[in-house]
Amino acid sequence: MKFKERLLQGLLLRRYKRFFVDIKYKSKIITAHCPNSGSMKGLLDPKNKVWFSKVDDPKRKLKYTLQMIEINNKLVGINTHLTNKIVFESLTKKKIKSLTKFTNIKAEVKYSDSTRFDFLISNGKKKCFLEVKNVTLLREKNIAEFPDAITSRGTKHLNELIDAKNKGYESYILFLIQREDCKLFKVAKDIDKSYKKSFDKALNNGVKVLCYDCKLNPEEIKINNEIKYAK
Repeated sequence: MKFKERLLQGLLLRRYKRFFVDIKYKSKIITAHCPNSGSMKGLLDPKNKVWFSKVDDPKRKLKYTLQMIEINNKLVGINTHLTNKIVFESLTKKKIKSLTKFTNIKAEVKYSDSTRFDFLISNGKKKCFLEVKNVTLLREKNIAEFPDAITSRGTKHLNELIDAKNKGYESYILFLIQREDCKLFKVAKDIDKSYKKSFDKALNNGVKVLCYDCKLNPEEIKINNEIKYAK
């Protein structure tokens, strides 16, 4: 997924009210939208290098959007609004090995009165629900983790994937790790025990798990390698 223009670079000053960040850019301080509702644990040290885009939309109050934070000379993509775009592009280009058999792709598909899945992918009579989660947390070397905060919504999605599987659909959850420095994925049980319990239940009920990292630079983000996950 390519950005419209090469991202701009600045220094992080602070994040506040969840969706605002102050950035030092050249000789001035600007406020940018932070498109991530998670805790962003481990990413928010002041003076971290950040990469952001300029928004040409007269209706937007904030003219900049935070896209990446640099940690130990590696970029981390924090914009959760891009996650599905990256995955959609990867599905259309057949970059996700386990899902290449599916040729039809629909985004944001209603499953129940209270749940939408990110994708319904199909090939003839075979139908599959795919839910995608953005991952940025790294606390141990080379190990990506999700979630970075308690996620009742995430737990609900796992339970609905189990229900879909029991009704005859194929069910997948894909953890998109917007980092380049991870070789293993695991669920952060200490952060959300309920999510870990539902994750294990999903595995036992036939829901399949995929984990991919990304290649990131100031011009684009694209899916890279499939990585292993710890059960």
